[in-house]
Amino acid sequence: MAAANYSGTKAELENMRRIRAIEERHIDEHPDGEKREVREILYQKGLSGKVLSQATDAITQDRENWISLMMEGEYGLGGVDPHPMKSAITTFMAFLAAGVVPLFPFLLGLEDALALSVAMTLITFFGIGALKSHWSLNHWWRSGFETLLIGGGAAAIAYFVGTLFHV
Repeated sequence: MAAANYSGTKAELENMRRIRAIEERHIDEHPDGEKREVREILYQKGLSGKVLSQATDAITQDRENWISLMMEGEYGLGGVDPHPMKSAITTFMAFLAAGVVPLFPFLLGLEDALALSVAMTLITFFGIGALKSHWSLNHWWRSGFETLLIGGGAAAIAYFVGTLFHV
């Protein structure tokens, strides 16, 4: 999972760099057309008249601002570059922390380890979802149940597949 996150984030970063190079070339080769695009983006954001002209002129006088506006306005890409290694490490640590939970009852040799493992896993999924609500518009309990259903469903499928192979 961490490797996939690293690869995906790296591809996203490379795509942003590719698009930036395209915009730089367009500004160099077709500045008037690119200025019209800036004007249209700002118009769609609600500017008009003299303010629209002043804003267009101000933005197109600073190459970095110009490129940033084109990246956001034309492609919907933000100004913050993703960090592939940071994403990979975060994913790995989260996977490690959540992935060890179902193993605890077995590692400790507890009686009825499977039932405890299932219960602890479901509680963990709910907790992760509840924490996730801090970054979403959902209530903590709704986010918790959503994550519990998704994670619990995935865990059930994994368990079922494991039984097919007598694992």
